[in-house]
Amino acid sequence: MASSRTIDWPRLGLLWLLGADLRLTILAVPPVLPLIQHDLHLDQKLVAVLTGMPVLLFGLAAVPGSLLIARIGARRAAIVGVLVVAFASALRGLGPSLAMLLGMTAVMGAGVAVMQPALPALVERWFPARVPLATAVYANGLLVAEMLAASLTIPLVLPLTGESWEKTFVVWAAPLLATALLVVLLAPHVSPPPHTGRARWWPDWRDSRAWLLGLLSGGGSAIYFGCNAFLPGYLHALGHPGLVDAGLTALNSGQLPASFLIMAFGRRLARRRAPFIAAALLGLVSLAGLTVPSAPVMIASAALVGFAAAVTLILTLALPPLLAARDDVHRLAAAMLGLGYTITFLVPYVGGAIWDATHLTVAALLPGAAGACIVIVAACFVDLRPRSLP
Repeated sequence: MASSRTIDWPRLGLLWLLGADLRLTILAVPPVLPLIQHDLHLDQKLVAVLTGMPVLLFGLAAVPGSLLIARIGARRAAIVGVLVVAFASALRGLGPSLAMLLGMTAVMGAGVAVMQPALPALVERWFPARVPLATAVYANGLLVAEMLAASLTIPLVLPLTGESWEKTFVVWAAPLLATALLVVLLAPHVSPPPHTGRARWWPDWRDSRAWLLGLLSGGGSAIYFGCNAFLPGYLHALGHPGLVDAGLTALNSGQLPASFLIMAFGRRLARRRAPFIAAALLGLVSLAGLTVPSAPVMIASAALVGFAAAVTLILTLALPPLLAARDDVHRLAAAMLGLGYTITFLVPYVGGAIWDATHLTVAALLPGAAGACIVIVAACFVDLRPRSLP
């Protein structure tokens, strides 16, 4: 455990690696999706299932992840989650087979869902006095992994594997095995103090704060995932297909400065309503900027959308360790993430249905705008009183 004056750099590095492992294997799919679609003859519905399944599993398996944490501890649950993700990712290309691809993708999503509530619990245990910093560090790992997997798969990993999309999944699984080994070596298991009863795992669904944190999480993620899903189609519909790569790069790159901002000023920003509301308003203004018929304005707006979504994400992830008692962090995190990712799955789905029904190009921006509005409403009502001041 780090004191308030010193930083346990090895464990901070482990948090960064664990954060990267949350997304590294998932974001390795989009670059090779055309190859998968060709080899397995996938229609667009199956493509949607393949890309949307992990997000759905993040929500469905969050509470079972809380059960595992209660039984074996956050550190061991994180190791189990990493190993499940690594092996399931590597097995996705076995065959190749559509059944194996979809089945192992579901297992991989469940492994990530176990890791996600484990990380806030580890933050509370390892860095109780530096929760915003530690959260921003593992969120930075998550964001960097998204960029690495998306940008290196085609120019680097695919040539190394002889243009085999199946083998690229094996390559991206290898860093996860290294992470699991490092956690075992650098963060030995420490037995918790004896309890008078069994550790609790089922979230308190009567607690309005759990629901409001879920809305914060889901709304913030909907800003990003909604824009990420519909920006290419939106730009094509406007007659700007050449801006797709630049727009998506800006959207994802814009997230990184948010993590550095919270590393530097996390103590001032955490547990406050104003940063959530300001980020959501920035998201709304930036989405409006995407309607301006100017390439520089559109690209800058996409970057600001990513920044706004990342600020919301990181500040929300920091809340369970700050608001819940130590033994309840995983329960609150599981409730928040389970609800949040369910909202993240549903909002873009409804937005896509509205776009299909209305054929209005601007409808592509509705999921992100709806997410920003959800964040504003939730931030106005959520109880942000801390369990204790660090």
